[in-house]
Amino acid sequence: MAFLTHFPVAPIHHHSSSLFTRFFLSPKPKTLLIFATLSPSHFSSTSTIIPSPSSSLETFQEISLPEETPLQIAQEKLFIPPDTEISSEKPPRILRGSNIVLSKYARDAQIVSAEFVKSSVETDACPSDGSPEFALVGRSNVGKSSLLNSIVRRKKLALTSKKPGKTQCINHFRINDSWYLVDLPGYGYASAPHELKQDWNKFTKDYFLNRSTLVSVFLLIDASIPAKKIDLEYASWLGQNQVPMTIVFTKCDKRKKKKNGGKHPEENVQDFQDLISKYFDAVPPWIMTSSLTNQGRDEILLHMSQLRNYWLNH
Repeated sequence: MAFLTHFPVAPIHHHSSSLFTRFFLSPKPKTLLIFATLSPSHFSSTSTIIPSPSSSLETFQEISLPEETPLQIAQEKLFIPPDTEISSEKPPRILRGSNIVLSKYARDAQIVSAEFVKSSVETDACPSDGSPEFALVGRSNVGKSSLLNSIVRRKKLALTSKKPGKTQCINHFRINDSWYLVDLPGYGYASAPHELKQDWNKFTKDYFLNRSTLVSVFLLIDASIPAKKIDLEYASWLGQNQVPMTIVFTKCDKRKKKKNGGKHPEENVQDFQDLISKYFDAVPPWIMTSSLTNQGRDEILLHMSQLRNYWLNH
């Protein structure tokens, strides 16, 4: 069952007729070059966890999720999909471990079938049937293939390896014979040949800019470690080029020891958001996940479903 958090906010109305102008990010005209040291985030245990109503949402199989501390999210940091109204009289339903408000488009989220279709090294060679798609990208060793396998509940749909950099093409997986998950090459793998890294950068950026059926890029960030400059720069590039983006924080099950200077995933998640908030006017949607525990799996599927159904209807 996917879980939601009720969150009271002041009256507000949010509409949009364009998926790409208001649904995602509006970048500030700044260059992302440096880090900042931020204080740990504060959390609240007052939010209520409730199951989603069966009348409007897909029913999921029960999965075992770890106990989580509900995050305290300010109203201005919520991601409110278009065609969605929230008010103090009707508190929004927020997907657990995220800032995403659930909309009326969250339906048909369950995955029934998943199959590998093809690998491509240029955008023009990708499937041309016009189906909507979601691209997964992140720094090498962020757990991208593991997350994809977790989403579809298949251990070996996407190739995983202890050696980073195995994904070298644009890999399309057809879901429910109606939409695609796309596995893209990881970035920042130091051992890859310079020419190969240049090729990856070239065809992935061309894909982002010219793929008309791309609904959203899911940018994976390792929440078990502090923010990396390359991740911040990648997020900044996507925003500056008006590429729709959802941030997926991975490895949220890992707990670093405080005595060794480590931070909890929730703190690294908040730090990353604080850093990118200086460069973007609008808050991107984000979700905390773990491929080990399947944390965030149902939430990702619900978020994808509402993005996909809105895209199909507009």
